[in-house]
Amino acid sequence: MVATNRNEVPTNYDRKQELKAFDDTKEGVKGLVDAGITEIPRIFYHPPDECSNDYTFDHEETQHSIPVIDLEGLFDPTKRKEIVAAVGEASETWGFFQIENHGIPFDVLEEMKKGVLGFHEQDTEVKKQFYTRDHSISPVIYNSNFDLYSAPATNWRDSFLCYMAPIPPKIEDLPEVCREILVEYSKQVMKLGKLLFELLSEALGLKPNHLNDIDCSEGLLVLGHYYPPCPQPELTMGTSKHADNNFMSILLQDDIGGLQVFHQNKWIDVPHVPGALVVNIGDLIQLISNDIFKSVEHRVMANRRGPRVSVASFFSTGVRPSTKLFGPIKELLSEDNPPKYRETTLRDFNVYYREKGLNGKSALSHFKL
Repeated sequence: MVATNRNEVPTNYDRKQELKAFDDTKEGVKGLVDAGITEIPRIFYHPPDECSNDYTFDHEETQHSIPVIDLEGLFDPTKRKEIVAAVGEASETWGFFQIENHGIPFDVLEEMKKGVLGFHEQDTEVKKQFYTRDHSISPVIYNSNFDLYSAPATNWRDSFLCYMAPIPPKIEDLPEVCREILVEYSKQVMKLGKLLFELLSEALGLKPNHLNDIDCSEGLLVLGHYYPPCPQPELTMGTSKHADNNFMSILLQDDIGGLQVFHQNKWIDVPHVPGALVVNIGDLIQLISNDIFKSVEHRVMANRRGPRVSVASFFSTGVRPSTKLFGPIKELLSEDNPPKYRETTLRDFNVYYREKGLNGKSALSHFKL
């Protein structure tokens, strides 16, 4: 069912049935675009205020530009202090920053983006073999909208997710079109993640190994997002506003644009910086830092240009079974700064987040004391 604007939707619209029909194709948003649609199905309509760019500042306004931190010279003690201070300030005020000279070669970044493109643009029948919503049956999950049945509106995006650590997948279980680069990129991102957790530990006044020692870097999920060109971008979103359900995300994005972060009540563009990576604090770091570091809402606008490709590396074990409890770090607490959150396992946090879906509400409020 198609309508050309939000006001022409019939009252007998059966959302659940249309979601199921879309899901059953196993072809995602790309399938709609390949079929040549010129108007988007009703399931993708978002409220007008959600798609609005009215509260957006261009990144070129310097007082509203996301911090870019150069990691070169990290092993020089003086330089390291400056980098730690910059990472700490960005994590407290923005929850987002970009990093340059991070150690992952440019050609590895380019190959990884090509790998994601290759996965989503391969033969549909091959791709369909990975289509599932069950995280227990495969290390690779491909679908459109993880929260398809719980979210109030569907996003203009297809994704695949690979569980890369702590238990690495068998190489033959990974998609043939991108398996080698997935393994290489994951190895490099894990190394970089451990380094960033050291910097975050130091910025909190803890020993450098603290966050790694409590297993913040134990799990790694790599997500390959694909945002096809949208014929009516003013009606929908690439990704609804949300904060990330992990310790930290490292994002590789292409030059199409559309990622925005919510800062001081404004949406700020996160520009593509060639060779740089975007880092953002996840909900779980905000929880264990007792609100010192901020997990900030962000979103992706739909676009007539595309496809847009991004690779999000989530430091988390996701919905896999876990028993370890995470709560505010004892060394950061005092009489004046009591714990603000109850303890939770990663699985419980992620199950709650998945059931909630991208509904615009913070998952952290559910765990507040």
